[in-house]
Formats: sequence, C-alpha cells, structure tokens
Amino acid sequence: MSPITVTITIIAYFIILFTVSWLAGRKTDNQGFFLGGRKQPWFLVAIATMGSFLSGVTFVSVPGMVADKSFSYLQMVMGFVVGQFIIAFVLVPLFYKMKLVSVYQYLEDRFGARSHKTGAWFFFISKMLGASVRLFLVCLTLQLLVFEPFHLPFVLNVFLTVFLVWIYTCRGGVKSVIWTDVLKSLCLVLSVVLCIVFISSELNLGFKGMFQSISNSSMSQVFFFDDVNDKRYFFKQFIAGIFTMIATTGLDQDMMQRNLSCRNYKDSQKNMMVSIVCQFFINLLFLMLGVLLYLFASKVGITATGDTLFPAVATSQYLPAIVGVLFVVGLFSAAYSAAGSALTALTTSFTLDILDADKKNANDPNGTSLTKTRKTVHVFMALLMAVVIYVFGLLNNTSVIDAVYVLASYTYGPILGMFAFGIIVKAKTKAKYVPLVAIVSPILCFILQENSETWFNGYKFSYELLILNALFTFIGLCLLISRNNAKK
Repeated sequence: MSPITVTITIIAYFIILFTVSWLAGRKTDNQGFFLGGRKQPWFLVAIATMGSFLSGVTFVSVPGMVADKSFSYLQMVMGFVVGQFIIAFVLVPLFYKMKLVSVYQYLEDRFGARSHKTGAWFFFISKMLGASVRLFLVCLTLQLLVFEPFHLPFVLNVFLTVFLVWIYTCRGGVKSVIWTDVLKSLCLVLSVVLCIVFISSELNLGFKGMFQSISNSSMSQVFFFDDVNDKRYFFKQFIAGIFTMIATTGLDQDMMQRNLSCRNYKDSQKNMMVSIVCQFFINLLFLMLGVLLYLFASKVGITATGDTLFPAVATSQYLPAIVGVLFVVGLFSAAYSAAGSALTALTTSFTLDILDADKKNANDPNGTSLTKTRKTVHVFMALLMAVVIYVFGLLNNTSVIDAVYVLASYTYGPILGMFAFGIIVKAKTKAKYVPLVAIVSPILCFILQENSETWFNGYKFSYELLILNALFTFIGLCLLISRNNAKK
C-alpha cells in the first residue's frame, strides 16, 4: 500500500469527520461541552460508546495476541459484561441523583475536598497515560506507512496526530464526540467485518470453512482452568475484567461523561446494556480476525507477530489495496474515538475538579470566564498528550494492550477503593490522610508484584493487581475511620 494511498484515505476520512464535528458542535455552550446538554438519545450514545470501548489498542493488539494468549482475552470481556451491569444499576442512578458533571465530585461530597482532588489527579494520570499509549499505536502505524517513506520525523507525526484530535473536539466537546464516535464506530465495525471477508477469500475459505479453520486452530481456545499461575487462568481474567470495567468505565470521567449525557438514568442504562453486548461480539470478531491473519501470514511468508501483524498483513502486496484502506480507516476510527473522548474528559476534569473553575466563576452569568479557562485547558491537555506520546515512543518495550491494563491496575485501583468505601461504609474518615492511603496502596502493589514469584511459590500477578490495589485502599480507609463514628 503506497504512502500516497494512505494519505488520501486519511484526508478523505478527516474531511467527513470534521464536517460531522462542525455540524454537531455549532452553538455549543459549556453545558453542551461537558455533558452534551443531557439531551442525547440513548441509542446514539450506545453506538458512540461502542467505538470508545474499542480503541486503536483493540484494533491492533487483540488480533496480534492470539498466538500467545489464544482467545483468553474473551474471559476478561465476559468480566466486562458483569462489571457493566454493576455500573448501570449501582453507580449510574447515584450519579444522576446527585446531578454530577464530574464523577469525582462524589468524593468531595463523601470525604471532602482533598479526596476530590486525589481522585481527580489519579484519573488525570490514568487517562493521560492510557490515552497516550492508545494514540501511540496510531502514530507508530502512520510512521511506518506515511512519515518514513517521506522521510519525516516521528515528532512531527505525534504533534500532527494530536492536533487533529484537538481540532475536532475544541468546539463541541462531548456533543461533538458522541456524533463523531457514531461515525467512527460504524467505520470500525465495517472495517473488521470486511477485512475478515477479504482475508477468508484469499485463503479460499467460505463461510463454513472460515469457522472450521478458526475452531480447529489451537489459537482459538477460550477457557483456561488448569494452571493458577498462568496469566490466562479463567478466574484471574474474569474477576479482573469485572473490576477493570467498574474502575475504567464506571469511575472514569471519560466513559461516564457520555453516559451522563442521556436524558435520565434509565436511558443511560439502556445505552450501557446495548453497548456492552455489542462490545462482546466485536471483540470476538477481532480474535477471529487474529487467527485468520496468522494463517494468512504463515501461507505467504510474513513473519510479523503481535502488534505489527495486522498492519503488515493488511498493507502487504498479497491482499487487494482495499484491505489496506479498510485497515487505515478502522484504525483511525478506533484510535480517534478513544483519543477524542479522552481529551474532552481530561479537559472537563482538570477544569472542574482540579482548577474548580465552575466555582470560581459562579458569578459570571454568561460563563465567559469558564469558557476561556476551558479552552486554555483544552490546548494544554493536547500539548501534554503529544509530549507523553513522544516519550512513550522512546521507552516502549512491551505489548501495548498489556501496558494499558498494567497502568490501569496502579492508577484506577485507589479510585475504585475510595468509591467502594464511600458507597459501602457510611462512617466518616480522617479526610486529611486519604491522599496518603491512595499513594501508599500502589506502592504496596508494586512490591507485591515484584516479589510474588518468590513469596507465593511462582504465582504471577496479572490484571488482578487492580483488585489488590483497591483492597489496600479500602483497608487503609477503614483504619482511618474516626473513633466517634466507630462508637456510634
């Protein structure tokens, strides 16, 4: 696939994307930027949310991981489904009842201002790192397909990519994100389905033959119950999936900002149920695609594996040019869906939670000062994301999807523990020590992870670190319960 073809595909895609963004973002005020005016139809949000779940990491890493991990990722996705039900029927009604714009405002109501800031800062670190990891994949692919052939540096690639994210989110915020994500979700699903069709055709497989080839492959094993020390062990994956979903969706300003844009909590629940069912089947499609990619690569002699497999096969000379085009459209649809919503959520949380701009400008009836602050923060977040992506590109030495979930284990764990304590335990704590507990918990988890094989007879921690992190935070907060509450 030639660099010119890739460039033309990207330009055409962004013309459509910016048109949708402009139409959706017209006359958007601060309320529209932060929550879409709480007027978004639930089915529209469901389609948009489906795309945000499936980032560029999913698009590239999930197919590539089947050689090492088979279909074990589906065990985690099953946990996602259970976690989504808990979010929909426990957290969503609570957040709507409190009329929250940022979900971390709950922590201030429950524990005080310091806890509010602590949760917001942990989200900021989590989302900035996570979004940067995801967008890094796009930059990596662009560098291979476009920038290197034209002898352009990686740093230009990074800043141009982030600029494109900023420019289509700067006006409309959540309102623009939802409408553009509908477009991106549809493009993503169409891309993966058509890639499966074309690759199956090149392998001379009909519909029935495709399913037989996948089911007969050793890479299609879903369940792993034999070895508790295996990272693919079912209960590790399933339970981690539940808590990962709760932490990275239910307690994540990015994801909940969409869900809170519906008219009421019942509409939000409908959106969440539809989107998680779609996510399950789309992840299954990506895993099926992974098996077909390895079969095709083996047939034609392509040696790429892991994160480089899908780009190498899709853009190779062995497949029609349309497959490369579909890959580029699908990758951009997935990656920009996640990056756009992340940038909007970071702007919202930093403006409202960390700077308290809404409170400081409460006497401004037109919201002019708040708008100015929000726009400044939006630019700053985009620049910071570009810097983080560039640094990550220099340091990256692991599978991207693993990196995302390891980061989530350390940064979302304290947030999960704080929310769990706040909802389950009604007693008050010594609020000034809450930030200390949130910092100590990840440190304890790191020590545990580094020594687990020695201390626990070869046991290796995986994504369940998130649960331990939350548990340490929960226990720490229990120790901070004031004696006056305990006596009562």
